[in-house]
Amino acid sequence: MILLSTVVVAALIFDFVNGFHDAANAIATIVITKTLTPLQAVAMAGLANFLGYFTLGMAVAKTVGKGIVHIDNVTLPLLLAALLGAISWNIFTWIMGLPTSSSHALIGGLVGAGIAACGHTVVVWGGVLKIFGFIFLAPLIGFLGAAIFSTATIWIFRKSAPRKVQGLFKTMQLGAALLSSIGHGTNDAQKTMGVIALALYTAGLNPQFSASGTIPQWVVIAAYSAISLGTMFGGWRIVKTMGTGIAKIRDMEGFCANASSAFVLLGTAHFGIPVSTTHVISGTIMGVGSVKSAGSVRWVTARRILYAWFLTIPAAATVAAISFILLQLVNRG
Repeated sequence: MILLSTVVVAALIFDFVNGFHDAANAIATIVITKTLTPLQAVAMAGLANFLGYFTLGMAVAKTVGKGIVHIDNVTLPLLLAALLGAISWNIFTWIMGLPTSSSHALIGGLVGAGIAACGHTVVVWGGVLKIFGFIFLAPLIGFLGAAIFSTATIWIFRKSAPRKVQGLFKTMQLGAALLSSIGHGTNDAQKTMGVIALALYTAGLNPQFSASGTIPQWVVIAAYSAISLGTMFGGWRIVKTMGTGIAKIRDMEGFCANASSAFVLLGTAHFGIPVSTTHVISGTIMGVGSVKSAGSVRWVTARRILYAWFLTIPAAATVAAISFILLQLVNRG
């Protein structure tokens, strides 16, 4: 029971760090455009994260719990090592101010710890490859959606004086950011639910998970609460990168970026695809910036972010594998 409790606590810490790390995803644009103060923005995003509980089902949680590593090969030390790898990478990238994916850090952790424990056959490669594919597809869809959304919005309001529509865009941006935060909570909190449900199954306390994907109610509430609290604490280093480091964001661009990201996040959550909210929203910011001109996007910053994206899964996997080996040595000692 001690090891199980440790895994559950580690999962909730990861969830909290996820919210802390990824707070910038939904609030960067509304903070930079001064639609809300930083405190108001993180409070709104934190509450919206929790609203995900009432909107969509548990498809993402089931994918993470059963679609990354074969469920019958999972052990509690494996899960603990996976979480240690994901948390370590999140903290490192937060210190560096890089908006990387907590989702992919967790998936990389599961893959690395799984291979260290049982070899490559433990990995459900079909599920991992689908997720890896969305490293490219999610930001691309966000980029194209935001570019189309921006072009259409500019055309619709082409005869309006900027001062007259500024208030309207601030209101619409707030609504879009709310939906984006709901998508963030729905997608990201469910990943932690899947890990905790898998830990309970491994300990013999949730036997129905393998067949029906049942997740206890307390796990759902704990996961949403942890990510909401993490979001409320914010992550200001990454807010600066997201809000000003990629492209200059004003009210109209902020609305288009958040609206496009909300569409992608809610859609993928519905189909149970654990995408990265960071990748999606970074893509939408690049999309709205490129409509103005390709030169308005700070591609040096964008390249730095892209490198971190590709490093996330192997880096988290490496740390998780080392963590598993160390845990085994401690256990034998």
